[in-house]
Amino acid sequence: MARRPAKAGGTITRGSGVALGEAVFRSLCEALQAGSYRAGDRLREEEVAQRLNVSRTPVREALGRLAARGFVEPAAGRGLIVRNLDISEVLELYAMREIMEGAAARLAAEHASGPEIDALRDIEQAFVEASVTDAVEMARLNRAFHESICRAARNRYLDNASRELQDWIALLGPTTFTVSGRPSTSHEEHRAIIDAVAARDGDKAEQLARAHIREALRCRLKLLQKQ
Repeated sequence: MARRPAKAGGTITRGSGVALGEAVFRSLCEALQAGSYRAGDRLREEEVAQRLNVSRTPVREALGRLAARGFVEPAAGRGLIVRNLDISEVLELYAMREIMEGAAARLAAEHASGPEIDALRDIEQAFVEASVTDAVEMARLNRAFHESICRAARNRYLDNASRELQDWIALLGPTTFTVSGRPSTSHEEHRAIIDAVAARDGDKAEQLARAHIREALRCRLKLLQKQ
């Protein structure tokens, strides 16, 4: 069984010029992506403030931003809970993800540098090594793979939209790499995408990336049927 990461703890890291409320917001988004918070989990101002070693004011601001984006909603009693997406939202999310990942792969085939392609192969090799026992690490490396493809696309608007989409995907719960056979098929799909990018074949890269997301959706629906 894949392990669940511990709740995010300790102090937060603030870059130069980053407001405290923004830093708390980023920390909570990262915790969602890491699976530290999942659908149905309760978030209370005082607990988050204590965990991140900040006052409640920036936490209140950050939670308000999460609520405005639809990631959390009021809980019965006190606090907020992480939202659980319904099936129609899941289908819409993956439909948009297919479009965006396909576009990113096509653009990466046009713009990716040699070192970027080498880095993709390194990420994929690490993914293979993690696939024996660690679904959580596979999920992290999978995010790194797709983020690297998007950066190589050289389109800041696509990159920003992709990051927001990843936050929504974090609400879906357990990684699809817990589905039997998915790690190996995902590796094959990743490798084919890298080869198409390296060959500068934008058409093929886009087709492969879109097929990859359709297969991910098929596995996601399998997981949802078990819930």
